[in-house]
Amino acid sequence: MPKLKTEALIAELEEAASQLGLKVIYEKGDFGGGYCILKEEKLIVINKRFDQKHRASTLARSLSEVGIDNLFLKPAVREYIEEQAETNNETTRSQRS
Repeated sequence: MPKLKTEALIAELEEAASQLGLKVIYEKGDFGGGYCILKEEKLIVINKRFDQKHRASTLARSLSEVGIDNLFLKPAVREYIEEQAETNNETTRSQRS
């Protein structure tokens, strides 16, 4: 399966977030980023200082947290989101040990 370029992947992930009613914002700061709810608004906050790959990863992990089951996505995009979710789950499990 062909992989998307990082910029195209980010655009697809941002579109998926939009379809789910999530606003994606880019801010500077000392934070990792991710999905949150602020005053009833559902957001994905991404650190502007992140490189493109880290931005894509943060978007994908956030989307997996919200749930993408009812969303039509290109197979490469769905696969990337699932990979990032699994990586995140493995990291969480190893931190608990």
